[in-house]
Parts: sequence; structure tokens; C-alpha cells
Amino acid sequence: MSAQDATHYDLVVVGAGSGNTIVDDRFSHLRVAIVERGPFGGTCVNRGCIPSKMYVHAAELATSALRGPALGVATGLENGALQAGARWSQLRERVLGRIDQVAADGEEYRRGLDFVDVLTGTARFTGPRRLVVETEEGERTLTADQVVLATGSRPVVPDVPGLHDVPHLTSDTVMRLEELPRRIVVLGGGYVGTELAHVLSGLGVAVLQVEGEDRLLSNQDREVGELVSRAAAQRWEVRLGVRLAEAHRTPDGSAELRLDDGSVVHTDLVLVAVGRRPNGDQLDLDAGGVAADDTGLIEVDEHQRTSVEGVWALGDASSTQPLKHVANQDARVVQHNLLHPDDLVVSDHRHVPNAVFTEPQVAAVGLTEEQAREQGLDLAVARQDVADTAYGWALQADPDDDAPSGPGGFVKLLADRSTGLLVGAHVVGPMAATLIQPLIQAISNDVAVRGLARSQYWIHPAPTEVVETALLALEEELS
Repeated sequence: MSAQDATHYDLVVVGAGSGNTIVDDRFSHLRVAIVERGPFGGTCVNRGCIPSKMYVHAAELATSALRGPALGVATGLENGALQAGARWSQLRERVLGRIDQVAADGEEYRRGLDFVDVLTGTARFTGPRRLVVETEEGERTLTADQVVLATGSRPVVPDVPGLHDVPHLTSDTVMRLEELPRRIVVLGGGYVGTELAHVLSGLGVAVLQVEGEDRLLSNQDREVGELVSRAAAQRWEVRLGVRLAEAHRTPDGSAELRLDDGSVVHTDLVLVAVGRRPNGDQLDLDAGGVAADDTGLIEVDEHQRTSVEGVWALGDASSTQPLKHVANQDARVVQHNLLHPDDLVVSDHRHVPNAVFTEPQVAAVGLTEEQAREQGLDLAVARQDVADTAYGWALQADPDDDAPSGPGGFVKLLADRSTGLLVGAHVVGPMAATLIQPLIQAISNDVAVRGLARSQYWIHPAPTEVVETALLALEEELS
């Protein structure tokens, strides 16, 4: 088929990450095409959330073993010394065996539907709702009544002299390392860099993490970032306030890095984790009339509609919050709106939570204290340390102790005195991503702080008591 011979569809979905969840039996009366250039499942299944958390769990098991003696538990001795580590090949096989099967099953299911055509290739616009897909068999031209852009994002590799010449990885490629290096430099102190530094260090790699800001996780509340920075520095080397200036490949194939403070570092590998950018710039959006910003982030309205009628976008392609739960919610909105064009629903991105699976674990929703004060809110603040709860005693959690018994943690809550409503919640420490859920519910549903702790039972002794006592303290602040 020549590029001029177009196949018309009722619906074309470009991207089989969260975009793949849109099409179900309710679309069986339509002719549908799904275009994906890589494995089904997108970043989350193949290169992000799921494999990274499988590696995180293994790293946590390894580092937890080292804390056994502080709790009176011996886990394994060799020549009189406690040993902890990981069999990388076994761990890698476990992770990839699971995620690759999920991706394959997703594609096989879609190919088995008689109303769906699956095209493997890269799509670009040639006109409004008109796409060319480059496949191994040649170009296919598609037209459609409705198009969904769910093309995701990709890691940024900064234009630093020599960086492309030295052995380097991104979050897209590090999951499939054949073997662990002895040394690695992690560029970036955001959630991706800090999670992966935690994993690699926990698995026995000598890690140096380089971050240009004055703390790791600089987008989190300052107190959270400072605690994580102190805890990280106890396990691997952290250099703050510096950036990579240039890189050189050495004769033995390793990397020599010069930082902007004049220091020189030698490493086997570099992991670049300085951010991601949307893939919209690869779609030739201008040809399709689809508006986007300079980075390729597609502009959408509250219904996830783009500037072109019949074209929708979701997830990392259109959101400034590149999180899987955002993409999933966007996909549900787009799905509904495709099926019910006369009853559109909106995407609510006001209270998007986030979590960082490093150690200590971090979770947050709403404003940081710095953001709240910049907005001029009459703020009430309460903080409860994990160490001051019964379960914290079991963990030996101490907010000022970064010893091998484990970093401390806390719950920090912010409320607007004028309304009595929660405006921010920050949890750092064990199980933070789980403990924050009742606070997400409260902030999302405008539940008043007063009475929130007292209106329900909190199991004693359990990790959730730290949330209860923080809420009680916040109630006191508001009275």
C-alpha cells in the first residue's frame, strides 16, 4: 500500500501504555487501530514503575539484612562478618521475566480482537487526523474520526561535552544491565535518580550521586529533602550544588567526569537521570494542527481535548506531572468522553499525590510549606516523628539518627486556618506511600481537619498511629 492509500478508522490510539486501557468491548462496533513502536505497557510496565519497584524491594531486603544486628538479629555470617547482597542475574531474570510477559500478553490480546488492528511502528501527522506510520513493511497512512495521543515521554540526556561518548545509561536502559558495575555516577537528584541510587547502592554498587540543587528531591518539602539527603549520604556518596561540566572516555573504556567545582571523578558507568521530556516533538504536531509548547507537551483542555476536534491526549504526552496514576486517570476520562460525547467529564489534577521509593520512603500531596507561605496562607503546621510512636520504637526509627538501624521519618501536615482544611501532607519514613492515603482522601474531598482523627479508630500499635497523632497535633494548632 502506498502512502497515498489511506485506511480509515473510527479510532486510532497512538501509544500502548495507558492508552492501551481505553479500548474495551464497548468499542467493538468501531474499527480501531493501536499504534505502538515498542513493547506494550509503556514506560511503567517496561522501563519505569513496575520493574523499578521490583528492584527496589530487592535492595530493601539487602539493606534490611545489614540492620539485623542493631535489632538483635543475625542474618548471615561469612568469616565472622555479616554479608548482604544480591545475585544480579537471578534478580534481573525475575524482573524481566515478569514485565516482558506482561507486555507480550497485552499485545497478543489486542491482536486477537477482530475489531482492532495493531501496527508496530512510529506515527507522525501529515494533516488533521491523518497519520503516517512507519513500519518494517513500509509506510501506512491512516485517517480517523478520533485520535488519542498517548505517546509518553523519554529521558533527557543533556548536551554536556563528551557525555554521549562515555558509557552511560538512562532509566530506560538501566533495568536491563547485563551485569552490575563496580562504580556508577548518578546524575540527578530527583525521584528517578534517588530511587535508582538507592537500588544500586543496596545491590552493592559504589554510587556517587551528583545534584545541582542544595538537596536531593528539591521539589519536595524542604524538611523532607534534607532528611533524604542526610540518609542517602550515609549509604552512598552525595555531592550537592555541583553539576557535570564535561566527560571523557578513558583508554580502558570507563569514564572521566569533570564537575563544575573542578573535581574529577572516574567511573565505570554514568546513569543520566536529570529529567524527562514528552514525545510530542516526534509526532510532527504542526502538520496535524495540534498545539504544543516548545518541549512538545501537548496542550489539552479539562476534557483532555487538544486544539483539533477529534484529537485527544493523555498522560506524559500532555501532563506536567509524569506519573502513571495521572495517565491512568486521564485514560479513564478520555475513554468516557469517547463513549459519551454528549456527557463529557473533566480531569481533576488539583490533588495529585506522588511517592519516591527510596530510603526513607517519601510521599506527598498538596502544597509544600514553602509553596503555602509563598501563597500567603495563614498556615497551621504540625509534625509527628515516627520515633515517637509505638511502632516507631519497633523500627528503632529516630528522626536524628542515620545509623544502620535506619533513618527516621515524620508526618508533616499543613492546614489553612481560614478554612480548617488540609492543604498539604508529607510523609517520610517506612511505608510512606501507604500511610498517606487517608490524607489524600481528606484533601481531595475537602474534609475538615477538626474531628478527622477522632471520628475513627486507629489500630494500636500500627504504623498509621503516626498519621493519627499528626492530625491531633494539627487540630491543636488550629484551635
